[in-house]
Amino acid sequence: MHVNEKVDALRAQMREAGLSAWIINGTDPHQSEYVCDRWHSRRWISGFTGSAGTVVVTEDKALIWVDSRYFVQCAAQIKGTVFEMKKIDGPEASSPLAFLKETFRNNEKVGISAETLMVTAKERYQENGINIQATDDLLDAIWKDRPAMPENPVEKMDDSLCGQSALEKINKIREMGHQKSESYHLISSLDDIAWILNLRGSDIDDTPVFLAHLLIGPDTVRLFTPQARFCKVKPECYEVLPYDSIATVLSGLSDTVIRLNPDRINMKMQNALDKAHNVRISRGREYSTDLKAAKNPTELEGMRTAHILDGVALVNFLAMVKRNEFDFTELSIAKALSDERELEEDYLGPSFSTIAGFAEHGAVVHYSATEETDIPITGNGLLVLDSGGQYTCGTTDITRTLLFGEATQEQKEDYTLVLKGHLALAAQVFPKGTTGHQLDALAHQFLWQKGMDYFHGTGHGVGYRLSVHEGPQRISSKQGTGEPVPLEVGMVISDEPGLYKEGKHGIRIENLVAVTEAMKTEFGQFYTFEVLTCCPYERDLIVKEMLTPDEIAMIDDYHSWVREMLIDMVDESSKDYLISATEPL
Repeated sequence: MHVNEKVDALRAQMREAGLSAWIINGTDPHQSEYVCDRWHSRRWISGFTGSAGTVVVTEDKALIWVDSRYFVQCAAQIKGTVFEMKKIDGPEASSPLAFLKETFRNNEKVGISAETLMVTAKERYQENGINIQATDDLLDAIWKDRPAMPENPVEKMDDSLCGQSALEKINKIREMGHQKSESYHLISSLDDIAWILNLRGSDIDDTPVFLAHLLIGPDTVRLFTPQARFCKVKPECYEVLPYDSIATVLSGLSDTVIRLNPDRINMKMQNALDKAHNVRISRGREYSTDLKAAKNPTELEGMRTAHILDGVALVNFLAMVKRNEFDFTELSIAKALSDERELEEDYLGPSFSTIAGFAEHGAVVHYSATEETDIPITGNGLLVLDSGGQYTCGTTDITRTLLFGEATQEQKEDYTLVLKGHLALAAQVFPKGTTGHQLDALAHQFLWQKGMDYFHGTGHGVGYRLSVHEGPQRISSKQGTGEPVPLEVGMVISDEPGLYKEGKHGIRIENLVAVTEAMKTEFGQFYTFEVLTCCPYERDLIVKEMLTPDEIAMIDDYHSWVREMLIDMVDESSKDYLISATEPL
């Protein structure tokens, strides 16, 4: 079916159900950012392939809200369809919530799948006077070849790689809950479940998780996921039950207190709990989320190793590119990098789909090259190359902006301004209790002084052989909902300011950093960042005269470390590139 036909079919279902609007948030029953094929509902209905966005279909409108990462991409992908793009940030910002509140003032029913509506999202709709209806998924009736839920096998990570056994983590969660008189812990966040049980899966591309719910009780641990997953792994401290039986188990609880995160628990499960007898709900973020975010010493050492292995692949790749041996396109250069990573035996696969945007495509923040949009990398231009890997001992995420041909003065100055912000954030010393929101301006400051900016977050958490986007920590101008999250020792986070000039070029520089102790004085404990990413910057884009002596020293020290770590590990043919790329400024 064409997109317009799908919208017409959905409207027919809406009329039959007595709904004035239907919302598609593009997530799954676990509030995952990236989803398996079954829940690519936003992509199916609209044709937009980005990882974030909200669709609202009414009787006479089909709207899709996206953030600044996807403005250009979304506009191109919905062109020629009934859909109209709306922006959720920037000077033309609006929101689906505001639209629904303004459009439906007479108690009209607005529908959404109960599986993908989280508890707090429902409450937010209701607080804004929207008559939200959590129902069965209307798409089931019109998406005739909708994929089934995956049942891929899981893999057990050795405790020596994890630093703690699953039972140790479970007991820690029980202990934390006991202090608040909580007997049960309901967890639906997929990366939390994988981390707690030291299991990894493959249900979602590039993210080693598996679809499941976890219920930790005072004496039992029940994992709700298909038994077929355990063909190679023997369940240890948990019982495996069918995925859909979670509702029955929850409704059968009585006389107890259960902790859950209303941001990650969907209405189908909440409805089941509403049927339980004398069950009090304790709301809060999963304890495992904070435990997982602050990497233990074993995990941190694994992340360091993963970044060195990644650095070897990156330098070998960059040396090959700089030798100018091949004619690349955006797709072929992404594959060349992937091929280089695959030479490392500990490499498991990408941590997300590589972004390779050349020239004006680099101005599309989360550009995704296709056979239709793929362009040759020829002449003069900048390539934004954002990629990452899953290794047996960690996860990487790195962006480098590469120069092909000759750079303009504007490109060099833009790159140097972004680099200055990148360095300022990495070098900052800050007191314990500081949040990423408080640090965000450091990365923007030099762009602001020139009347320029970027609108995406500056930093996101990264998991340990898990999700490349991990909470609760982040560095962003947006405070978000809930209490601000202080940066804690062991948290791994990205440092990735950028600049995007539509129709011209894009620039982004990204390293991963870990929060570490800096000093303790009479004013308290202070933290700073340890840089994990090990790969040279693009020297030919740096305007040395725009840098302070301290900034020059930072770059030289970083490049000296990169050379020292990699010189004996890269290919012989890559050493000349590595030496020249890391020469002092």
